Amino acid sequence: MPLLSLAHLTLLGADPIQLIDAAAAAGFTHIGMRIVPPTADAPMRPVIGDAPFQHAIRSRLAGSGVRLFDIEAFWLSPETDVAALEPAFAFGAELGAAHALVVGNDPERTRLIDNFAGVSELARRYGLKTSLEFIPYSAVRTLAEAGEIIAAAGQSNAGLLVDALHLSRSGGVPADLTRLQPELLHYLHLCDALVPPPTDIAGMRQEARSRRCYPGEGLLPLQAFLAAASAELPIGIEAPDGRRAGLPFAEQAHQVRTAALKLLAGNDH
Repeated sequence: MPLLSLAHLTLLGADPIQLIDAAAAAGFTHIGMRIVPPTADAPMRPVIGDAPFQHAIRSRLAGSGVRLFDIEAFWLSPETDVAALEPAFAFGAELGAAHALVVGNDPERTRLIDNFAGVSELARRYGLKTSLEFIPYSAVRTLAEAGEIIAAAGQSNAGLLVDALHLSRSGGVPADLTRLQPELLHYLHLCDALVPPPTDIAGMRQEARSRRCYPGEGLLPLQAFLAAASAELPIGIEAPDGRRAGLPFAEQAHQVRTAALKLLAGNDH
């Protein structure tokens, strides 16, 4: 059984402490924690710069038995100041994270490559790997584009995060994973989808943030997706389902973990 992590987006309304509590109650061993907003106006309680809140997170995580797998969400925009991200990497490393989730959202390719290289260099100082996630409504839309960015940045700790939804909505297929160098693929994000594919950016964004299904409840080729990757590859469960938003966080975490385990039991993983 691969490492399973509860990605923060699954419980987007939860703050980090609520996320830790829900994950522990549901039996998750790992979580992915959002400690920086992807954009300046993204709704979340600030973590970096709030020393009392950081202390509370540190204490709750230490006492929970849950470990931090990755930190997010580092969206590289034209305004990104790489040096300003150091406190976030330092805090993530202190909490035991192994990966930093990065998204390329700068249309100027040379600047994006330079900033991704700089972020990866900074992350490496703290023992972190940078995992670039392609998203169809970002500036790095496909698996191929993400691979090009990583190759151009030339950083040994940089690799890929592949999300089942984004792979499908970008026109990719599970077999694309088999053509990657194994060391390039850091981990997967697992979810499902049922609605017809959105036809515009707004629809893609809405689906990704609140209209996913739990694994095995939709139409994505998840068995093939899992079979195309190494059986030991870590999996983050990222499945925000607005239909379940009214449930307690612990119940949402329990249901999504149960769904993921059922799917994995039917796979060779």
